Amino acid sequence: MKFNKSKLPSRHVSVGVRSAGHRSMYYAMGLKKEDIEKPFIGVVTTWNEAAPCNITLSRQAQSVKKGVKAAGGTPREFTTITVTDGIAMGHAGMKSSLISREVIADSVELTMRGHCYDALVGLAGCDKSLPGLMMVMVRLNVPSVFIYGGSILPGKFKGKDVTIADVFEGIGKHSTGAMSKEDLFELETLACPSGGSCGGQFTANTMACVSEALGLALPGSAGTPAVYEERDKFSVSSGEAVMHLLEKKIRPRDIVTRKSLENAAVVVAASGGSTNAALHLPAIANEAGIKFTLEDVTNISKKTPYIADLKPGGKYVSKDLYEIGGVPILIKALLEGGFLHEDCMTVSGKTIGENHKDIVFPSDQKVIYKTSKPLNPTGGFVGLKGNLAPDGAIIKVSDLKRKKFKGRAKCFDSEQFALDAVLKKKIKPGDVVVIRYEGPKGSPGMPEMLSTTAAIYGQGLGEEVALITDGRFSGATHGICIGHIGPEAAVGGPLGLIQNGDIIEINIEKSSLNAQLTSKEFLKRKKRWKPKKTEYNSGTLWKYSQSVGPAFKGAVTHPGAYKEKKSYADI
Repeated sequence: MKFNKSKLPSRHVSVGVRSAGHRSMYYAMGLKKEDIEKPFIGVVTTWNEAAPCNITLSRQAQSVKKGVKAAGGTPREFTTITVTDGIAMGHAGMKSSLISREVIADSVELTMRGHCYDALVGLAGCDKSLPGLMMVMVRLNVPSVFIYGGSILPGKFKGKDVTIADVFEGIGKHSTGAMSKEDLFELETLACPSGGSCGGQFTANTMACVSEALGLALPGSAGTPAVYEERDKFSVSSGEAVMHLLEKKIRPRDIVTRKSLENAAVVVAASGGSTNAALHLPAIANEAGIKFTLEDVTNISKKTPYIADLKPGGKYVSKDLYEIGGVPILIKALLEGGFLHEDCMTVSGKTIGENHKDIVFPSDQKVIYKTSKPLNPTGGFVGLKGNLAPDGAIIKVSDLKRKKFKGRAKCFDSEQFALDAVLKKKIKPGDVVVIRYEGPKGSPGMPEMLSTTAAIYGQGLGEEVALITDGRFSGATHGICIGHIGPEAAVGGPLGLIQNGDIIEINIEKSSLNAQLTSKEFLKRKKRWKPKKTEYNSGTLWKYSQSVGPAFKGAVTHPGAYKEKKSYADI
């Protein structure tokens, strides 16, 4: 392909006499005249040695670059950060996790703007890096292709497939004597046997499914495990695809529309995916100037059948989904059932319907079910409202048997206090664990509660104890766990007014979350309430707390395309 750079961003650093100084720096890096005359394609990865999620990405980036070069572009590789939840979990490091999504998006934006790259291919592994890269693609609106780094292979413990979630639950089992120290040690050494992201339908794999459903990733690219060489074929194809998008002038906002966001929410609900998607889809929508909230996501779940028997609620892991054909099988089932908009454009240059026209649904497997015979007639999560959650809340219900719960509040003003209480066996059946001041502003950073929820589940209290919070949960969380409660306690939300012993009622069938308190009592307590003092009055955490919005709108930190005067793609 040959390209005219006269209207591309890279003309500012590569064309004409005024760019002689810029070109000199490219010559210093070994580029030739003909390389500089081609479009510059950013190839960003979240490669690092922080966790197995990211360690294969540098290799895959080299394959992307081959694809870009073969199709007539000049790739420019760079990296950005990640914070890996599996290691940040259960301590103050978890405050960094959601914030990293914004830093990833912002850092890629700055790199692209500063160097005037014409298009973008993004490779991500861990939870927040996937939405972070998809957000910035829509924000910049240059031709872009997302590619997932791939899932980890399952571990084997006593003849069963295991994931990192089993280790966190093992900590709870050990606290009750249900698992020996020796078995826990063996489990921790076996649960994560390779590079790649967590192997269940947790947040990373949920958002990988989203990348295909949204149309920002090539069909089939999300399913292959990280260590398989097949991933490199998808990487090459992604590099080629971004050049075709540049040629055809297809941009992310042509792809990310209201309809494609609805498709993504359907896929999350149908797969029993992570509740974190209810944060990330609104955040991606914000970059396109589309109103799409927590309530939109949960309303779609009401109308979507649950058809994927994937962990944590089901039996199978991501590798099993890959072996039956990957995400296209899930999408095919939903297309056949009439649950997806078929006419949404994708990075293949075809619609999602066209991409999956020739896919044959395999009948000899039990990972994905037909929508006519679902595991459950409604999706994997439910939205809740009531006097404790005027702005809404969310609960994952894919494997939940108990639909009603009433109990007495035990209040904790941080997750660490709650976790200590659980491990000391101070939480009893019938308790409602209230964890507050862990919202986007209050924490700051809205940490996940997997350490606590897994410990509860590991103690055999998964449906005997409820947990409610203005924080959020790992995709590995299951049980009566309600998150994203808004308004959060830090801004005076009702959760901050609850006292030990208050009766809290959860009714999933009626989508309600209420305290047995009168509005008069709430008002009385509100007059006495004082904002909780924070220890974070400087640095990144402080900056985030000053700008972040509510969880039901995606916990975003800027106005999005609503206020945009000119997109980067048109500079």
